[in-house]
Amino acid sequence: MELADEIVINAPKERVYLALNNPEILQQCIPGCEELIKHSDSELEAKVVLKVGPVKAKFSGNVQLDTSGAPDGFSLTGQGNGGAAGHAKGGADVTLTADGPDTTILRYEAKAEIGGKLAQLGSRLIQGTAKKLAAKFFKSFAEVVNEDVAA
Repeated sequence: MELADEIVINAPKERVYLALNNPEILQQCIPGCEELIKHSDSELEAKVVLKVGPVKAKFSGNVQLDTSGAPDGFSLTGQGNGGAAGHAKGGADVTLTADGPDTTILRYEAKAEIGGKLAQLGSRLIQGTAKKLAAKFFKSFAEVVNEDVAA
């Protein structure tokens, strides 16, 4: 499964980058996120509850960040286990482009593989749910960053 999109955020690129590396902001924006622990600058652990069609599962997972291209972009890879519901692994490349002094264009390309009961639901349902969750995250993220800028 592949996803790609872009969103305009009304904040300078540096502020957007810092927010993307702030576990409190990320936990607030990730749909179903119960816990997000930053173990180091490149390692996060998450606990997320998701409902995909008839399957509801609690996922535990780890994410590795590669910030060598920061603040213009970074990559992340991760894997999660939802017990009987299945498992997922994947990654994303994120680029940040300044569009004037106070606006940033965030673009992402993500790939994921799923297995277990989730994989049996059908790719159309999985793809639709993934797009909806990604859109919800980025909408929440933009709102939080925009509020911080306004404050």
